[in-house]
Amino acid sequence: MKIIQKSFGQTKAGEAANLYTIVNNNGMKVTFTDFGANIVSIVVPDKDGNFADIALGYENLLGYEINSPGFGSLIGRNANRIGGAKFELNGKVYKLDKNDGENNLHGGDPAYNKLMYETEIFEDEDMISIEFSRLSPDMEQGFPGNLDLTVTYSLTENNELLIEYHAVSDKDTVVNLTNHSYFNLSGHNSGSILDHKVWIKADSFTPTGDDLIPTGELRDVGGTPMDFRSLKRIGDSINDNYEPLRQAGGYDHNYVLNISQNEVEKVAELVDEASGRVMEVFTDKPGLQLYTSNMLGPVENGKDAAVYGKHTGVCFETQYFPNACNIESFPSSLLKAGQEYEFVTIYKFNVKN
Repeated sequence: MKIIQKSFGQTKAGEAANLYTIVNNNGMKVTFTDFGANIVSIVVPDKDGNFADIALGYENLLGYEINSPGFGSLIGRNANRIGGAKFELNGKVYKLDKNDGENNLHGGDPAYNKLMYETEIFEDEDMISIEFSRLSPDMEQGFPGNLDLTVTYSLTENNELLIEYHAVSDKDTVVNLTNHSYFNLSGHNSGSILDHKVWIKADSFTPTGDDLIPTGELRDVGGTPMDFRSLKRIGDSINDNYEPLRQAGGYDHNYVLNISQNEVEKVAELVDEASGRVMEVFTDKPGLQLYTSNMLGPVENGKDAAVYGKHTGVCFETQYFPNACNIESFPSSLLKAGQEYEFVTIYKFNVKN
C-alpha cells in the first residue's frame, strides 16, 4: 500500500489545499482533500478488471469551494434537516440557519465541507488511514459547545473504505455527522443510476411532510415502493404515485435500520449488473438516508468534463434520523458534555459476474 500527496491549489482565502491518494495492492485508490475533508475520487475495478472512478466530484478546488450538492462531503454539525431551524436544549432555544425553506439542512454556514482540516497519516501493513480534524467553536452554525471532531478515512486490502467519526464537546450539544458521497457504480460520468439495484436492511422508514421534515411516524415499508428488503432496481418504483415519492421527487428518505447499534453491521447493498460492481454498506448508526439525486444539476464542472444531472448518483448517508433533536421518540442526537461521539461507516467494494 502507498499514499501519495500533491497540491490541490489555493482556496479563495489563500489557504493551501492538498490531495491525498491511498492505493492498495489490488489497485483500488481513494483520493481525499484536506479542504472540507472531502472524498474526491474512488477508483475500483469492474468484473473485467477495468478501473473507473465511481464517485461524483469536481475537477478542481474551485468546484469544492462551491459544492452545493455536497459531493464526497463530511456533513455536520447536524446532517439532514432540523424542523423550524431550531431546537431546545436544557431549557434554551438555539436558532440555526434557515437554509432549506424554514428549516435547517446539513448544519448551515460555515459548512463543514468548506473548511480546512488538520491532517495526520497512519500507515499499517494492511491499511493506511488519513485523519482530518478541527475544532468547531462554540456557537458555530448556532450549535452550543466547542466540538473537537475528527473523521478518519482508511483503505484496506479488502477494498473497504472505512469512515470513523469521533467528536467530544465541552457543552451539551447536538451532533449528527455523515458522508454525502454520490455513487455511480458504472462510473461517475456514465449517466443514470436507475438501473442500479438496492437492498436496505429496514422494515420501516420515516415519512415526512411536504417540507421533508419527518412527522415522527415509523411506517412499514411492506406493500409500498419504499421496500428494498429484497434487491430491487431503483427505477422500478421511483415514479410511482406514492405521496412520499411525490414529495421528494424520488427517494430522499430515512430508513430505520434493523440493527442492534452495538456493532457495525451490513445495512445496504448497491449493485450494478452491467459492470459487476457491488458496494456493501456497514454501520452502527440507526438510520440511513437513501437519496437518488432528485434535485441534482445540471452540474457542468464535474471530473473529466462530466455533466451531472438528476438521478446520476445515489447516496447512502448513515445518520441519526432527521430532526431527531426535536422528536423525542427518535434515537437521540444529543451529545452530553464530555461524552464521546463514535460511529463507523464502511463502504466495501467487490465484483460479481
